[in-house]
Amino acid sequence: MTTPKLVIFDFDGTLADTYGWFLSILDDAIAKFRLYKPHPEEVEAMRGLSARQVMTRMKVRPWKLPAIVRHTRREKLKAAATTQLFDGITELMRDLRAAGIKVAIVSSDTTESVRRVLDREGIEVDLLNCGASLHGKTNKFKKVLKQMGVDAKDAVSVGDEIRDIEAAKPINMRCGAVSWGYTLPEALESHHPTYLFRDVAHMRQILLGQAEA
Repeated sequence: MTTPKLVIFDFDGTLADTYGWFLSILDDAIAKFRLYKPHPEEVEAMRGLSARQVMTRMKVRPWKLPAIVRHTRREKLKAAATTQLFDGITELMRDLRAAGIKVAIVSSDTTESVRRVLDREGIEVDLLNCGASLHGKTNKFKKVLKQMGVDAKDAVSVGDEIRDIEAAKPINMRCGAVSWGYTLPEALESHHPTYLFRDVAHMRQILLGQAEA
């Protein structure tokens, strides 16, 4: 592949290992907002669904969504001190920038929460754009591309959910999906990302142009 000039990463489930944290707050959020409580096997099955499908399954009313997002972000900030990055991510981020590749993060999390984790790990990025809505990453991508002065054809987005793939396609930007995050690999593959990364080492090889996809 042509080495990108810019890589735009999602944070939770892509760079940061937060699925366990998500499960730990799930029951409390269900009780607080009176949502449908799925059985354990349903929770695993929902990893094959899109964000919209998950919200439908859990009976999330649109008017409740802003409060749920605020609650989740507050809880996520509390957990920032113990949030861990996946093995190899710190080194990858440094090596991308050392190779002259710009690095941005677009996340629905808060800037403060993401920044705390990055600062603890000594990671610098070229741009941090947080607060994305659950369905609004395409416009965020456009804004980042403009700010970075990079054409969509020269960038790659990397995420762990179906919505990350769907957000990149309208602007013809290459998209990579990671197999270690929230969404099951087979579900991601069915939405035809440009790349499906097996592990961090595989992602490193592709993004740094050391191997073909």
